[in-house]
Order: sequence, then structure tokens, then C-alpha cells
Amino acid sequence: MQRRTLLLRAAPLLALASTAAWPLAASAAAPMVEIWKDPNCGCCQDWVRHLNANGFATRVHDDGNSAARSRLGIPARLGSCHTGLVGGYALEGHVPAREVHRLLREKPKAIGLAVPGMPVGSPGMDGAAYGDRRDPYDVLLVLAGGGSRIYQGYR
Repeated sequence: MQRRTLLLRAAPLLALASTAAWPLAASAAAPMVEIWKDPNCGCCQDWVRHLNANGFATRVHDDGNSAARSRLGIPARLGSCHTGLVGGYALEGHVPAREVHRLLREKPKAIGLAVPGMPVGSPGMDGAAYGDRRDPYDVLLVLAGGGSRIYQGYR
């Protein structure tokens, strides 16, 4: 009988302990995005915060992104102000975290994703300075050989 009483009293504590440990386990499993950006770019830092708020860990290099973009195989014509690498895929520009999660889930044969330029309303380009403005833009799937196709449109 003592054993049963002990188990009944310990059950709530065990449940609480496992719940409290869950966020630590989830953050340990967060995909790491390595990012190259200009040290003075505010919108890049806003994009990093967007990724962090949507389940990604980040490691930022503030030494520009041209070399990283070239090394990862993103054509210059698809360029933007920051470049990332996650799960073997390149990320160029203000790619929404939702599409990065989708990319990692679907695992297409591709170099990665790009949002060319800096469209207003994309993650990182959606701060108070832009008001409620939201320009349409496309997230492109960058293919081997430099081609691309629309992965997701935002209208």
C-alpha cells in the first residue's frame, strides 16, 4: 500500500517535470540556420528574429553575404541582403519561416529558396516603418544550373 501511495503522490511531480523539460528538448532540436549579412542591416536582424520566433536557432556572421551566396550556388540575379544555410539548403533574402519549414519537410532536389530583392511586407521588411504596406512577392525554389520556379506566392 505504501508503494501505491508513493506513486500516486509522485505522479503530479513527474508530469510537471516532463512538461517543464519539454521546451528544452524542443529548442535543442531546433534547426540551425547559419546566416551571413551586413553588420549594419536592420532588416536582416528582423529576419533573424522572425526565424527565431518560428522555431529556428540562428548563428549570424556579420561580414557580408556575397561570398556565401556565390559559394552556396545562388545566382546573383536572385540576390538579396542576407544569405542563409539550413539542412544543406541555401536561403537568400527574406524567405518566410513557413516556407523554410516546408522545404525541410519536403526535401526537394534544389539548391534552396530565394526571395530576390527586399519586398516590403516580407519577413524582416514588415516593421512599423513600412506601415501596412504589403507588396506581392514570390518565394523561388532555386534549382541546379541556376534555374528557378515559384515555390510559393504571397499576394
